[in-house]
Amino acid sequence: MATRGTEITLEEFFAPKEPASRELFEVVRGAIESVGESQMRVTKSQVAFRRRTAFAWAWVPGQYLKGNGDLAPLVLTVDLPRHDASPRWKEVVEPRPHRFTHHLEVRSAREIDGQVVGWIREAWEQAG
Repeated sequence: MATRGTEITLEEFFAPKEPASRELFEVVRGAIESVGESQMRVTKSQVAFRRRTAFAWAWVPGQYLKGNGDLAPLVLTVDLPRHDASPRWKEVVEPRPHRFTHHLEVRSAREIDGQVVGWIREAWEQAG
């Protein structure tokens, strides 16, 4: 996911969204911060985390997909140099050679477990 756009505050990003989205974001943010230092950039469409390059994004699917009552409150997108075959991913795409974007629907804080932190760590390390 691109990180272009005008920066806004977290409060502005989450204001029109369900409270569960913000609560889950804080769990994701804590997991990312537990791995190491990164910069956070908030735009109208997403919250991006980067080192030399971006490695993780959090976004709210209801902002884009309408009419589906089963949308997750938050999606965590992680950029890995390999395709991870876990069935937990909602979708995995290869937007450029040897870069795989993995989308994880987050419905509860329990889902941000050791496996997810491992994926975040791998992405963080690759982001230099």
